[in-house]
Amino acid sequence: MSQPSPASGGSAARLVDSPARFAVEKDPIALFARLFAEAQRVEPHDATAVALATADASARPAVRMVLLKGVEADGFVFFTNYGSRKAQDLEQNPQAALCFHWPSLGVQVRVEGAVRRESASGSDVYFQSRPRGSQLSAWASQQSTAMAGRETLLQSYAAVCERFGEGPVPRPDFWGGYRLSPKRIEFWASQPYRLHDRLLYLRSDGGWETTRLFP
Repeated sequence: MSQPSPASGGSAARLVDSPARFAVEKDPIALFARLFAEAQRVEPHDATAVALATADASARPAVRMVLLKGVEADGFVFFTNYGSRKAQDLEQNPQAALCFHWPSLGVQVRVEGAVRRESASGSDVYFQSRPRGSQLSAWASQQSTAMAGRETLLQSYAAVCERFGEGPVPRPDFWGGYRLSPKRIEFWASQPYRLHDRLLYLRSDGGWETTRLFP
């Protein structure tokens, strides 16, 4: 994060009166939803892009960018091929972390929790909302497996186009959604002189507990 140019000690000292960026409230999902909506208005790039971290059964980590396709009280939703590396990791170790970064807002949001597959009906609904070309590519790509070259992918796509013609494209059974149910959500906001604001929510039996963290 960029920092202000050096200032006098007096200017820096006055920052002790600067307010926190995030007010404590009961529902972190509602706070996320407001920030997400704002990011979608002002971010020059796709505000739905989020880093997804997983680990396999041997605790070997992997991280990649995915797109957030839904957020509700019980989770954050994304979609993938069930044969992909991320999906294989989640089948072995159904825990994951998300990290959103919206530079235009100076905000990060980190989410950690257990992951489960979306229902078939929920995956069907989302799949039918995709552009037709993206529906066809889901059939054409054996995600994360080796191929001889790009021509192999294009030939597979052409074959799928011929298979379905002008008819409807159903969701393949090897493709669908996952839902991360948050146990921990941290909101981070950039502040001058690295006096950043960090607000942590931990899920408890009675709802959510909040704590402010040192930056």
